[in-house]
Amino acid sequence: MELGFWSVVPPLLTIILALVTKNVFISLLIGILTGGVILSGGFFAGINAGMYYIAEAMTSSNTIIIGSVLMTAAIIYLAEKSGGIEGFVQVVVKRKGLIKTKRGANIFTWLLGLVVFTSGTLSCMVTGSVSRPVNDALKVPHEKSAFIVHTTSTPWCVLFPFSGWLAAMAGYLVSGGVPEAESVSMLFKSIFLNFYCILAIVMVFVLAITQKDFGPMAKAEKRAAETGMLDDPKHGAKANSDTSAAVSGAKPRALNLLLPVGVLIAVMFITLFVSGGGNLMKGSGMQALLWAVSCSLLVAAILCVAEKIFKPGEVIDEIFNGMKGMLPIAFVLLFGFTMGNIVKALDTGAYLSSLFQRFLSPALLPALTFLIALLISFATGTSMGTMAIMSVLALPMAYDMGTSIPLVAGALFAGSIFGDHASPISDTTIMTCSTTGCDIIDHIKTQFPYVASIAAVSFVLYIIFGFVM
Repeated sequence: MELGFWSVVPPLLTIILALVTKNVFISLLIGILTGGVILSGGFFAGINAGMYYIAEAMTSSNTIIIGSVLMTAAIIYLAEKSGGIEGFVQVVVKRKGLIKTKRGANIFTWLLGLVVFTSGTLSCMVTGSVSRPVNDALKVPHEKSAFIVHTTSTPWCVLFPFSGWLAAMAGYLVSGGVPEAESVSMLFKSIFLNFYCILAIVMVFVLAITQKDFGPMAKAEKRAAETGMLDDPKHGAKANSDTSAAVSGAKPRALNLLLPVGVLIAVMFITLFVSGGGNLMKGSGMQALLWAVSCSLLVAAILCVAEKIFKPGEVIDEIFNGMKGMLPIAFVLLFGFTMGNIVKALDTGAYLSSLFQRFLSPALLPALTFLIALLISFATGTSMGTMAIMSVLALPMAYDMGTSIPLVAGALFAGSIFGDHASPISDTTIMTCSTTGCDIIDHIKTQFPYVASIAAVSFVLYIIFGFVM
């Protein structure tokens, strides 16, 4: 079914409404229902179809992700109540003074993001949750911490794909015509030509070192420095408050945070190793995520009971109390997954790609591949979906035109990550904001001058390399 321009309307409407209304939940819901109307051809039938799309989005992998978000919230909540957050802040900021400045907090967040490289989803959850108390203690605005956490998630997973990303990306190359025996080597060649992700990681490090910001981010830094407010007061001050207080009498212990987080990371790698038959890169990412957060939550609960902070029955209640605060984010994630399914049904990516094919030439193919992937990923909020679309469109043309395959592959991967990084309907955008405490629209608004600048430079580089290589 060819819907032409109508296939772009739901994701485009969602993005416009999110930016105008500042409410991603309602914007996604309207976009979903609009997509249902377009696909079904009738208003009431469309509303019904939209509701069923939401129900159908509860697939096993999506449920694991949503469940993991809720359990991660419970882990951090128990760490707060048991004095783990306070103890961690005392060790790295106050008593030991390991991190004394905003610069140190920014670099710490950046390094932590690079350590958790196996999944963009997991990176956002772990890096955001662990770094938040340090960033809050040193008055780093939530917009800045969100930018660092988000940039070191999926962009780094693509540059350092020693996880399920390697198999997925190599598979996309094969689907585009790259011989299977050459797919992995071709992938590694393309990594050095993924200009957007490379520049994004480097830019965050430079900004952390120099502490020189511009645009809305500079205003956010000034607000935090002068008033101590970590969020724009227009969007509420709930995230400006310190982490919830520990239970009375609970001794601050960094172990109560570090042990559950350490278990989470360790179990994740062990599960990847076991499920992959001894090969981390072949392991099941969803299985690793489920086991990691489950074991981590169990350890956090055991610590609370062992230290007599809560009784066994009470710790169960506290787990649900921790999850309760993340329920709105869980529903936004569900709607985000639903929008992704609707975009696939509408065939939005293929339509956007067809608009640009008339402009393709051998030298300009890499730049236009990057631009098309950028637009598709921003409109759909999905990197994997964009990679799947662009690989079967751009790579065959690269072979026919004699254009460098690694360069075109690097361009399609780079453009695909842009949307995951910059779109308000991306799942990593939602999760980054949930763990750092940043409002979604504030995050998009403050980081956009940065990501747009990186995209512009990348586009120019693809033009230059298109003529050189």
